[in-house]
Amino acid sequence: MCSSLVPIKDFNFSSLQSFKTINLHNIGFQMSELSKAVDVLKSMQEEYVFKILTFTANLIATGVRGIIKELCKKRYFDLIITTPGALEHDIMRVLGPYYVGSFDLNDVELHDKGLNRIGNVLVPTKRYEDFEKFFSKAVSTFDEQISPMELARRMGKVINSEDSFLYWCYKNDIPVFCPGIVDGAIGLNLYFIRKKKKVELAILDDMDKLAQWILDSDETGALIIGGGISKHFTIGMNLLRGGLDYAVYITTAVEWDGSLSGARTREAQSWGKIKERAKHVIVYGEATTLLPILYANAFL
Repeated sequence: MCSSLVPIKDFNFSSLQSFKTINLHNIGFQMSELSKAVDVLKSMQEEYVFKILTFTANLIATGVRGIIKELCKKRYFDLIITTPGALEHDIMRVLGPYYVGSFDLNDVELHDKGLNRIGNVLVPTKRYEDFEKFFSKAVSTFDEQISPMELARRMGKVINSEDSFLYWCYKNDIPVFCPGIVDGAIGLNLYFIRKKKKVELAILDDMDKLAQWILDSDETGALIIGGGISKHFTIGMNLLRGGLDYAVYITTAVEWDGSLSGARTREAQSWGKIKERAKHVIVYGEATTLLPILYANAFL
C-alpha cells in the first residue's frame, strides 16, 4: 500500500514570495487577524525580546515542518517549547517517509497494514522501529541524569541532517524543552532503558534555566501554535515576570468549554500570563494553511 501513496514533503519556499503580495489587512475575517499577528511578530523581533516558539507535534508530521525548520535555521526564536511527539516525528521523517492519505480511510485496514493515521497523514509503524534504533544510539552515552533540553540537543547532534529542525536547534544553540517528555515513544524508550541502567530526568534543572532566561529578559514574546501543555507551560513560566509582552495564538480550539487550548489571549491576561499592556492577537485557523502566509509576511 505504501508504494501507491504520495510521500509528505516539506514546504517549498520558492513560492513563498507570492504570499507577500496579499494585502492581509483589508480582506476581513481571520485574514485581517493574521495581519495583526504579522505586526506583533515584527514588533517582537528586537534583540532585547526573548522569543519563544511553541507548537504541537502534529505539525512536524506535515510539510509545515519545513517552516519550523527555517525559523530554527535562521534563529528567529531563542527557545522552543513543544511535545516529545515533535522530536519523534522530526527524527522519523529523516529516517524514512510519511505519506499523504485521507481522513476517510478504513482505520482497521490501516492497522493491519502497519500504518498509523494522523488526520490524513500516514505514519508507517516501521518508522517507530527505526526511531527505537536511533534513540538507543543517541542515548548510549547517557549519564545517570539528563535533562529534556540536553536530550533534545543530543538527538539533533546525532541525526546530523539539515532536514531536521532539531539539527538546526543544535547548530544554533536553541534550547528545545519538552515539559511532557515522558509521553509517547520517547517515554516508552526511556522506560525500557531504565530497566537496564539507571537514568533520571532532571526536568527541574531545565526549569531553573528557563526561569532565569525569562526573568533576565527585558521583554518576552511568543508565537504559540496550537494548545495543550506546550502552550500552558509557555504562558505559565511568563507568570514569573508578570506576563508576556507579545503573544500570537494560532488555534482551531474554542473557549466555551473552558479548555486551556481554546483559552483566548485576554483570558491569559486575567492570570497575569500576558501583560495588560501587551501586544497580542488570536488567529483562528488550521496551521498548515496559515503558517506559510504568516512566515512570508512576518519573516521574509
